[in-house]
Amino acid sequence: MRKFGIAVLSLLFIVSMAQAQKVLDKVAGVVGSSIILQSDIESTYAQYILQGAQVTPALKCTLLQNLVTQKLLAQQAVIDSVTVKDEEVDNEVDRRMRGMMQRAGGQDRLEQFLNRSVIQYKDEIRPDIREQMVAQRMQQKITEKVNVTPQDVKKFFEGIPKDSLPSYNKEVEVGEIVINPVLTKAEKDEYKEKLEVLRARVKNGEDFAKLARSYSEDGAAPDGGDLGFFDRTSMAKEFTAMAFKLKAGEVSPVFETEFGFHFLQVIERRGEQVHARHIIIIPKTTQASLDRSKSKADSVYTLITTNKKIDFSTAANFYSDDKETKFNGGMMLNLDNVQTRTTHIPTDKLDPQIALVVDTMKVGAISKPFIFTDQTGKKSYKILYLKSVTDAHKASLAQDFPKLKEIANDEKTNRVISQWFEKKRKETFIRIDPEYQSCPSLKSWVNTTTSAQVKP
Repeated sequence: MRKFGIAVLSLLFIVSMAQAQKVLDKVAGVVGSSIILQSDIESTYAQYILQGAQVTPALKCTLLQNLVTQKLLAQQAVIDSVTVKDEEVDNEVDRRMRGMMQRAGGQDRLEQFLNRSVIQYKDEIRPDIREQMVAQRMQQKITEKVNVTPQDVKKFFEGIPKDSLPSYNKEVEVGEIVINPVLTKAEKDEYKEKLEVLRARVKNGEDFAKLARSYSEDGAAPDGGDLGFFDRTSMAKEFTAMAFKLKAGEVSPVFETEFGFHFLQVIERRGEQVHARHIIIIPKTTQASLDRSKSKADSVYTLITTNKKIDFSTAANFYSDDKETKFNGGMMLNLDNVQTRTTHIPTDKLDPQIALVVDTMKVGAISKPFIFTDQTGKKSYKILYLKSVTDAHKASLAQDFPKLKEIANDEKTNRVISQWFEKKRKETFIRIDPEYQSCPSLKSWVNTTTSAQVKP
C-alpha cells in the first residue's frame, strides 16, 4: 500500500494535468480527417498507470504512435464497414473499470483519484475504447488471410543463421487426474446458513454494498460486490439463470454454484446484459473431505496401475474434476502457448509442486496420489502421468515444427500489417506536433504532402 500511495500522488497530478489540458489543449497530431489532442495522450497515460503498466520516459511517444495507427485503422474500418456492437464496448468498459477499481482499492478511492464519478469516467472513455476495438477488428481483417504452409516454415527455418537458432528448454508432456474434496450436505449447510442471515439483513434494509465489503469472499467485495454488466455467457450457468430472471432491485434467494453460495441483487437490465452485485461465501475444505478425496484417488490409482482395469486417459475422463484437462485425456496444456494447444510444457513453467513429482518419474510412469495446493490455498489430490520428455536443444525442423510454424506465422503477420501501414502512411496526411517529432518511433510517420489523403 505504501508504493501505491506514491502512484496515487503521481496519478492525481496526471489527471489534474489532463483536466487542465482540456482547457488549454493543443493538437498533438493530425491523421487524415482526425485529430489527436494532447489531452488524449494525457488521459491514456493516466489509464496506463491505473492499469498497472510500466511507465518509461518514452511512453508518451509510444502512446502517440499507437493513437496514430489507431486512427488509420479506424478510418479504414469506416470504409470497410467494420464495426463493434454496443454490448461489446460496454463489456470492455466494465472489464477495464473493474480492474482499475481493484487497483485503486475500491470505487470510492478511484472516484477520488479521477475527481469524477465512475459513470462519468465510463462515458468519457467509451468513445476511445470503441475506436480501439474497431481498430483491433480492422487489423484482424487485414491479417485474416495470413497463412503459412509447411514449405513456408521450411524456408523460414532455413533462413535462420545456424548461430541464431532459438534454444528450447527441457519440455515434458504431463497428464493429471484431479480429485477435489467434496463437502457433505451437513458441512455445506453451515455456510449456507451464514449467507441466509446476511440476506435477511439486506431484506430488512441494511446496505447491500456495505455487507458485501465486510463479508463477501471474492475480488468484487471491495466494490460492494458489484460485478458490472455481463451477458449470459460470462458467469456460471446457475448465476446467469438467477440474474436474468430477476427485475431491477430484486434480491435472489441463496443459491449454489461451483464457486460457493451466493445471493445477488439486479441493479439494471439492458437488453441481453444485466448489471448485478452479489455476496458469496466460499465453503472451506474440511479434513474429513480431504480424507474422502484421498480414498477416491487411491482407488483410481489402483484401478489404473494394479488392477489395470482402465487406462490413464479414460480414468481422467471418468474421474478427474479438472474441466480443463479431463476431456483431453488428462493432458495439461502449455498455458503460454494456448493458441496452438500444445501439450509440450517447459519444465520451468510447471507448478513447482508438479515439477518436484515429475522430476522423480520415468517416461510412462504414473505417480501415486499426492496432495496439491493451488494459488488460492485450495487443496486437492492429483495423480500424474509422464508421457514424454524432450531434453533442452537447439531448434530443429523435425522436432519443433509447431513452434517454428507459430514464429513464421507471427513474422508473416507482422510483415503484412507493416506493409499495410507503410502504404497508408504514404496516402494519408499525417502531422506530428514538434514536441513529439524527436521521438524516434514517430519520425517516419510524418507525411504533410498536399496529395496525401485517406483512400479506400
